Amino acid sequence: MAGAAGARQEVADARRIVVKVGSSSLTTAAGGLDADRVDALVDVLAKHQDKEIVLVSSGAIAAGLAPLGLERRPRDLARQQAAASVGQGLLVARYTASFARYGRRVGQVLLTSDDTSRRAHYRNAYRTLDQLLAMGAVPIVNENDTVATDEIRFGDNDRLAALVAHLVRADLLILLSDVDGLYDGDPATPGTSRIAEVRGPADLAGVSIGSAGKAGVGTGGMVTKVEAARIAAAAGIPVVLTSAVHAADALAGGSTGTHFLRTGRRSADRLLWLAHASTPQGALVLDDGAVRAVVERHSSLLPAGIASVEGEFSAGDPVELRDGTGRAVARGLVNFDAREIPRLMGRSTRELARELGPAYEREVVHRDDLVLLHP
Repeated sequence: MAGAAGARQEVADARRIVVKVGSSSLTTAAGGLDADRVDALVDVLAKHQDKEIVLVSSGAIAAGLAPLGLERRPRDLARQQAAASVGQGLLVARYTASFARYGRRVGQVLLTSDDTSRRAHYRNAYRTLDQLLAMGAVPIVNENDTVATDEIRFGDNDRLAALVAHLVRADLLILLSDVDGLYDGDPATPGTSRIAEVRGPADLAGVSIGSAGKAGVGTGGMVTKVEAARIAAAAGIPVVLTSAVHAADALAGGSTGTHFLRTGRRSADRLLWLAHASTPQGALVLDDGAVRAVVERHSSLLPAGIASVEGEFSAGDPVELRDGTGRAVARGLVNFDAREIPRLMGRSTRELARELGPAYEREVVHRDDLVLLHP
């Protein structure tokens, strides 16, 4: 019990916190924003003047449904983007008015995975969020649904929140939902109970985790929340998963919800984004020597170690690095277009520089732009 109390005290002491709230906690059944729900959440967050809070908020698409005459969330990307375009303005306006009651300013930050897997973009995103916090504003973060394509989407704001928590070096991630925690079965089924603490993957063995909620306005569900909690915990960030109505208790370190303890070390690099937020645009198949160099020695990938290339991609795109059996062993940002690589394969960089020029005396994937994928 002492260990559990200490872990909850760590939650209470957290200074920089990322809070994620889902669409179902902010909208009416008809799809419009529920001002009372937004105000109730802001009432909790704004009172914590001693904490730096980043709010990752869903609800843009859901808020845009009713104004556009849509009865339910559309399946096609174009209409989702149209709804997000209308709804994002309504969402931020509502937060602006609500936080203004406490003299607090808000700043809108819209991200795509492409913004945060590339080195320069990652630094810019961090600087913007860090500066907003330094100036006393509350960043309102959402996926940039209006321009994101299928290839550069996070897919759900739970994962986005975990990655934002890593980006801003948060002390805590709070995932707010319409369920008060993770249960060992369907919460509606008699006999199931809430799991108070998760110390690692073994604690979830045999637990049946449900998918999207009943409201039908979001994209996530308990599966995405548990995956987000796993990502954050592995990056050294504790997580509390609970319902929006228990947000105050979560911020205070109370016994509400499910507490995911950190399972890994905190790191300051962007490779977590590359591993969890990027979509590979192709693949490079490596020979055995290159696999050993990349996996065991953490070396860059050189042209000499490439056996074949798959897909169509451009320089700067994320690609998978595969062994001879087709298993993905790493992911990285490639320095050449797919059409250039066949004439580079199996050759040394020195030889390529002599024949093609100094621009070709470099790695195909630099080790700083490469992350290993663990089975």
